[in-house]
Amino acid sequence: MKVTNVNLKKVENQGNLKAYATIILDDSLVIHNLKVIEGKENLFVAFPSQKGTDEKYRDLVHPISSDLRKSIESEILAKYND
Repeated sequence: MKVTNVNLKKVENQGNLKAYATIILDDSLVIHNLKVIEGKENLFVAFPSQKGTDEKYRDLVHPISSDLRKSIESEILAKYND
């Protein structure tokens, strides 16, 4: 799978949250509400999550392969840094 489109909305005054992203994979699947987060050493991408009844957050959508995760993150962060 390849990222075929990235839409990014930067946010201000949201602490470590720097932007929301929407991506399209292979012109066939859209994923909304990815987040660009400022970590201690660098920016990273958090996938959409939801709080469970046990108060823990769990990803709703996430890549299985590390190659796809790296590809998605690099595309989003490249767009963020433009």
